[in-house]
Amino acid sequence: MTAIEIEYCVPCGFLDRAEEIQHALLEQFGDRLDRVALVTGDHGVLTVAVDGDVVWDKADDDYDVDAITRRVRDEI
Repeated sequence: MTAIEIEYCVPCGFLDRAEEIQHALLEQFGDRLDRVALVTGDHGVLTVAVDGDVVWDKADDDYDVDAITRRVRDEI
């Protein structure tokens, strides 16, 4: 099974985006995941990691939940 971590910037107010990503991933892949954890961070971070490997980073990619879901699908 797979573990996903969504690290998000607390001071930036990214909790809503992190929860939106978490919800989409659980809806799509819930039966194939061990966990989808929210991890607090700062300095503008918003990343999605699958088993420790970052597959999406706000610093490099546009925010698109469907694109994030596709990247996770490619990894699990």
